[in-house]
Amino acid sequence: MAALIAPSILSADFANLERDLGRIADADYAHVDVMDNHFVPNLTLGLPVFERLAKVSPVPLDAHLMIENPDRWAPAFAEAGAASVTFHAEAAQAPVRLARELRRLGSRAGVALRPATPVEPFLDLLAEIDMILVMTVEPGFGGQSFIEGTLPKIRRAREAVSESGLDVWIQVDGVSRDTIERAAEAGANVFVAGSAVYGAEDIPAEIAALRDLASAHLH
Repeated sequence: MAALIAPSILSADFANLERDLGRIADADYAHVDVMDNHFVPNLTLGLPVFERLAKVSPVPLDAHLMIENPDRWAPAFAEAGAASVTFHAEAAQAPVRLARELRRLGSRAGVALRPATPVEPFLDLLAEIDMILVMTVEPGFGGQSFIEGTLPKIRRAREAVSESGLDVWIQVDGVSRDTIERAAEAGANVFVAGSAVYGAEDIPAEIAALRDLASAHLH
């Protein structure tokens, strides 16, 4: 299992998104936080912008939908070219049906959990999904402090995935050099870093450093 780095373009320059996607060409994914100002108190970008980003990005797009009614809207992001679409467990009405539809459209299907949302109800559904996003910060804003209390949830998810024998990825967000090793040790293998990457003087070097730190602690 490889350590995958997915910089969040929430920390990029929104006036120069194509340029800033090019700056993370050494990453494995570009993490795109879609917020609707309803599910979370912030507004970012919508489907038309995402469609355009998918055409110019040098790396696959990982869509994280912090939106209401993902059952209706998430499939459109798969159709727009997302390599992975993650919807929130707290917002989906029929998560298994939605995950199956995303897979049918050619995207990986992910389920995101807010810090206070337990992972146990989804462990019996691992065969239906490709990724669990364990949020280590509250959704809605970048640059927040890592919540240490999410590490046991990551461990429980990794134990269940290992026991199942399935290829389900465990993603964490809000990581930096200070926290990525602990997240990897707990069982994560996909790492979202926003300000840690885009705030670095040498972005490719920062991506490489994060990947090396995580790889040394992977299960």
